[in-house]
Amino acid sequence: MRIDLPEKFPHESNREYIFRALKANIINLNLPPGSALSEQEIADLLNVSRTPVREAFIKLAQETLLDIVPQKGTYISLIDPDQVEESKFLRETVEKEVIKLACRSFSKEDLLKLKSNLSMQELCVQEKNYLRLFAYDEVMHGIIFAACRKSRIWSMIQQMNTHYNRVRMMNLALGYDWERIIEQHKLIIDSIERQDPLSGERAIDIHLNKLVFDLKYLQQEFSHYFKPLKQPSVSLRSSAE
Repeated sequence: MRIDLPEKFPHESNREYIFRALKANIINLNLPPGSALSEQEIADLLNVSRTPVREAFIKLAQETLLDIVPQKGTYISLIDPDQVEESKFLRETVEKEVIKLACRSFSKEDLLKLKSNLSMQELCVQEKNYLRLFAYDEVMHGIIFAACRKSRIWSMIQQMNTHYNRVRMMNLALGYDWERIIEQHKLIIDSIERQDPLSGERAIDIHLNKLVFDLKYLQQEFSHYFKPLKQPSVSLRSSAE
């Protein structure tokens, strides 16, 4: 079991740290979907008691990242395509409105932050560092929300984004379309700079709908990482006919 351990924040409790560290490792697929996770192993690894580990496990289960099965064990949850679609729907709906706000009013300082962030993304592509690229991607969207005074909404989206983000991470790990992501980010930033809300909406639509095609491919190639697709229910009327 490979786990990358981030630095612990000052005044961060063991439970908070364990939760943050495990969540990051689930999102970046160090802990792949379906793999088992042991309270005792994590406690031994971090030199803590099992109590904060158990508390972190419960919180991860509440965010649907862990499946705790009584008498059997604890497992990293499989990626749920329905949750991925819900997250995409939420982001698409909200971000189109936020980009319109950004195109109407966006400070030069915040625009400079976006351009600096984009430069770092391009450097990540050159270095083939998809983990840092993912992090800068997240920061870029956060900058836009913060500049529009919608930071709490971005935080709410992040709480729902866990399955969605694992799909994004899988896609980045394959490394076949990083340049396309950069180009889409350039379109978003350019729309803000030109104060063109229609172009901004189109750029967001293209950027987020790309995931629909990625998801279908990933489900075919890595089916063991995903929950089976739900079969459409048959109405009583249809069955009677």
